[in-house]
Amino acid sequence: MLTESRVIAALRAFLVVLFGVLVLFQTMSLPGQFAHLAKEDPDMAYLRWPATAVTVFWVLCVQVVIVSIWKLLARIRRDRIFSEDSFTWVNVIVGAIGAAWVVLLVVFLYVGFNATDPGLPLLLFLLLVGLAVLGLLMVVMRALLRQATTLRSDMEAVI
Repeated sequence: MLTESRVIAALRAFLVVLFGVLVLFQTMSLPGQFAHLAKEDPDMAYLRWPATAVTVFWVLCVQVVIVSIWKLLARIRRDRIFSEDSFTWVNVIVGAIGAAWVVLLVVFLYVGFNATDPGLPLLLFLLLVGLAVLGLLMVVMRALLRQATTLRSDMEAVI
């Protein structure tokens, strides 16, 4: 059975790898991909910079979530997760998910009103609903953290 410290160490290792891959996508792959698409389809070249900006923003939102998770893992390791300071990082996660959702909604609406094929709007709608579920789940987890923090501080006050 894996201990808590090993799980946290493994999660941190994967977070570092994920963050590194995201930086690679953000700086090289996404801008290069949209530049290539603009050359291949000059009629759609006007979307190069908006598409680059939006996707880089989404990657940035994921990076913000990764950093926040890292900070929360450090609080778990030091047995400080049930404190008011943890809410800052949970709120940052909720904010990043919310910002990504709003931008995705705008993209969904733009694509939906201009699409000739239902495939991409349907995929974007699936992502929109999935991101909404993730954001709402984080709000519920924040409420559970609030209850656990209150319970722990009440128990410490009794002891």
